[in-house]
Amino acid sequence: MMMISKPTTMAVCLKSAATGQQQNRNMATLKQISMRLKSVTNIQKITQSMKMVSAAKYARAERELRQARPYGEGVKAFFEKSGATEAADTDDNNKLIVAITSDRGLCGAVHTNVAKTIRNELSAESVESPQSKVFCVGDKSRALLQRLYSQNIAVVANEVGRKPPTFLDASKVANELIQLDFNSGKIVFNRFKTVVSYQTEEVPLLSAKTMLAAPKLQLYDSIDQGVMESYQEFTVAALLYYTMKESACSEQSSRMTAMDNASKNAAEMIGKLTLTFNRTRQAVITRELIEIISGAAALE
Repeated sequence: MMMISKPTTMAVCLKSAATGQQQNRNMATLKQISMRLKSVTNIQKITQSMKMVSAAKYARAERELRQARPYGEGVKAFFEKSGATEAADTDDNNKLIVAITSDRGLCGAVHTNVAKTIRNELSAESVESPQSKVFCVGDKSRALLQRLYSQNIAVVANEVGRKPPTFLDASKVANELIQLDFNSGKIVFNRFKTVVSYQTEEVPLLSAKTMLAAPKLQLYDSIDQGVMESYQEFTVAALLYYTMKESACSEQSSRMTAMDNASKNAAEMIGKLTLTFNRTRQAVITRELIEIISGAAALE
């Protein structure tokens, strides 16, 4: 008797357990969909708030960018007219590359494009004897370049991007940059074009020795080593201020666009989850009604 009843009892228990498990599975599915729907809704609220904050910061960054552009345009015009850029192109040794990024993310491919441009240039050099040094302005560029080109990174400037850059910030970076021994170099940054577009560009960065070697600079009088060193310090600070403003405006516009796209994707996902939740709930209700009607019909 015990040998016969034991399998029967187990069969009954397994059947009841399977029924309960099926019901729990349906309830868990509805609960999971509800939890996911709630989490996506919260994410949408966050992305919408970040979009509004980025829009306000972008408006301020664009106003300040108009005031900062004459600094960079003037220095670039001086380099072109004096021929200093042509003198720098003849010296390929002891280069310096400045990567203008920030410490904050969630802004599309702004930082990735800068790091990609620098990686393409560093890949042509020998790993054993690197010729170029990298000055990372912002922690994002360091994180993107550290794995493959850690030996090229010379200095990293942190705490960038939390507040709008000022000329004092550019001067602090310029003081550290001038202490490095370099003949020529470039600043890689994102130039702001429109609200939805930017372009990764480069501006030359020259030392006082390279600027004195400019062919057209000898036409001016009273230019000695001290005067050129003072002007070189100003040009470095002005270029850094200009490029940091350009990158900050590009970052805010890209973050605003990215958060807008994220909000739209969240709204689309909320619609799909709501439809799935309603269909699943209706299927559970229909199955329960069928079971009740079937049970009532069986009793008759």
